[in-house]
Amino acid sequence: MLDKIKELLKRKEEFIEFEPEEKGEEKVTIRMEKLGGIVDADRIARLLLEGNIVFLNIRDLQKRDFGQFQNSVEKLKRYSNQYGWDIAATDDGYLLLTPRFARISRE
Repeated sequence: MLDKIKELLKRKEEFIEFEPEEKGEEKVTIRMEKLGGIVDADRIARLLLEGNIVFLNIRDLQKRDFGQFQNSVEKLKRYSNQYGWDIAATDDGYLLLTPRFARISRE
């Protein structure tokens, strides 16, 4: 019994070296897009479903046609709720949309 305890203590002091796993690099694409109307909401949704992060310029549509701007953003919000995406607006007239695996820090 004493021999087994000594053996366990010796094992505790041993170091095991692991070889690093070689995984293929997974890259995330950040897309710069422009919201031109409600028809673009479906295109933006496809980009997010493909795993892209989208930085969306909304300023022009907001100035040109506020009603269509509101409808487009509401449609993006519905997609966001449905698929678990995160969405945030900036003061500069952009929306940041992220797929489920990424979250926007609001600190």
